[in-house]
Amino acid sequence: MAELDKEEREVLAAVEAAEWRSVRDKEREMARYGEYAKATFRKDRRINIRISTKDLEALQKRALQEGIPYQTLVASVLHKYVSGRLAEREA
Repeated sequence: MAELDKEEREVLAAVEAAEWRSVRDKEREMARYGEYAKATFRKDRRINIRISTKDLEALQKRALQEGIPYQTLVASVLHKYVSGRLAEREA
């Protein structure tokens, strides 16, 4: 049996503790959340910003590590910030 990572152990514990429930109309719920996802990732506006070379290079490096284009990373970070899901890291 493969070793579970931290996130997988947390999911397993939640399932075993009956913290998860099935939804009644799975297809409708999937369609509803699919529409939310489409709206979230629809890119219909353009912005131009000036940032330091150092910050841009750091963004490009991080995006490379994540395997995504750096502009996608920037859009994701901005989206998380405006939706309140970007947590500050403690130094």
